[in-house]
This record gives sequence, structure tokens and C-alpha cells, in this order.
Amino acid sequence: CDNEASMTDSQVSQYGMTASDGEHVAVVDWALAPEAVPLGVVLIVHGLGEHSWRYNHVAEQINAWGFAVRALDLYGHGESGGPRGGMPHARRMLDDLAELVDDTSRVYGEHAPLILLGHSMGGLIAADFVRLGVRPVDALVMSSPALDAGMNGFQRLLARTMNRIAPNFRVDNGLKLEFLCRDTAVIEAYKADKQVHRKISARLAHYIASTGPLVCKAASKWHVPTLLLYAGQDKLVNPRGSRLFLENAGKSPLVQGKRLEPMYHEILNDPKKAVVLAMLGKWLAELVAKNKPRRK
Repeated sequence: CDNEASMTDSQVSQYGMTASDGEHVAVVDWALAPEAVPLGVVLIVHGLGEHSWRYNHVAEQINAWGFAVRALDLYGHGESGGPRGGMPHARRMLDDLAELVDDTSRVYGEHAPLILLGHSMGGLIAADFVRLGVRPVDALVMSSPALDAGMNGFQRLLARTMNRIAPNFRVDNGLKLEFLCRDTAVIEAYKADKQVHRKISARLAHYIASTGPLVCKAASKWHVPTLLLYAGQDKLVNPRGSRLFLENAGKSPLVQGKRLEPMYHEILNDPKKAVVLAMLGKWLAELVAKNKPRRK
């Protein structure tokens, strides 16, 4: 890890990690005051085409609850290296997240509960990370996860075929921004954000399409405390994936879920996002108080 900026009393800093292939991985660290002992560390994993700084308001709220927060820009996103929307191999996002988990353990120690919080594609990646046991984590939060990308049969076949013959071929991601969230100011800021892009490679599309069903199937044997909050009126991913995950989890005491019926995809940017954050805060408080999670 090659620190490019150190944490200051401002609490927020940005630094970089170097991936195994030499690519730069940008990381944002929302630290607590130096004398504070965090209740845990929340690692944010952003969605397709966006970047970590879009979660600044979420991180600041989680800080206020007593948790440290970190986030990485995924490969091909934000200030990290790689072609926009690219994915050099199927485990690349998982490998970068593993590097962040390892670095977090070095910084905060393994005694600090570690919680993954992923939105959309980031929710899928975080859940896949848990499914595969890439690194032990204490808990998982998914926000409108891309467990069902909403592709029809032809689109899935096309993604699978293109992944074989031209995995690095990139196209527009096709996201309809009017359905991003119910706050038009957020949509306009998204459009104006120079760190946001609209590219997706065949390999990344295939990863999303093929991994969602695997995560949903694994829910029947889920072993990590998990909160799944998803938009009832999601038009960017199909909420059917979240419903299936919860159905497969059954009555597991480890899994809680809530469908937020009137909301669009970005529930953390909804005009009533305070309701969503309150649910998250309550769940985190109960997690720490009752479960006393520790990685093994």
C-alpha cells in the first residue's frame, strides 16, 4: 500500500493502493478523530459507472454513529486505473476488495468488526465476496443489489457469447437515468459528474448476469449477518433478485430485508433517504450490541 495522503483531523483522506498488476486503486478513508475507538469499520463498494465520493453523505452519517468508513474506486471506475467499465479477469473486483480488507485489518486491527456495504453492482460484488469466503467479514449490507440484472434471454446469451470472443469489448451501459432516483437534483449532478461513465465490458456484463443467480442460490446457507434494503420501483436492476435472495434465506435470523416500495434504484439518494439511513443505523447498532461480531 503506497499512502499518497495521510489522515488528518479533517477525518477524510484519499490514498492509493497498487494492485498486483501495477494498476492504481483509489481509496477514500473517512476516519474518526484520532482518540476515538471505532465501533467497527464499514467498507463501501459503489455501483456501475460511479465512484466512492458519491457516498460522502452516507459515510459522514456512519461516522456520526461511531464507525470508521473506507471505500475504493473499483477497477475502471473513478480515480482507479483501467479502461472505463473494463474488467481484466472475472475476480478482479473481488481481488481489489480483498486488498482493501487486508489493508483495513492492518490499519484498524482484526478486533474491529468489519462490515461491507455495497450498492447495486457493488452489492453484488460484496455478496459474492461473502459467498466465496474471499476474506472473513463480520456483516454485509446490500442496497438495491444487482442480484438480477434484468437481462432477457437474448441479452444473457449475447453477454455470454461476447465474453468468450471479445471480453474487453465495451458498450454503453444503457442505464435510464430518469429512473436513477426520485431526486432530480441528484440525477443532474450525476450527469455533470466527470468521474461518472457509461461504459461496460462484455466480461463485466457477463460477471453481473451470471453471479446474481449464484448469490441467490447460496442464500439458503447464508452465514453472515446481512441487511438487504431494496427499491420497490427499481427500473435499473430487477427487484426480483432481492426478493429471491430473501425467499431462499427463509427465516434465517441472520438475514433481514426490506422492500422500499415507492423508491427508485438509489435508495441512499432518495428524498426520504433519512428513513433508509435510520434503518441502517438501527441495524448497525443492534449488530454491535447483540452479536458482538469478530472475524475468525
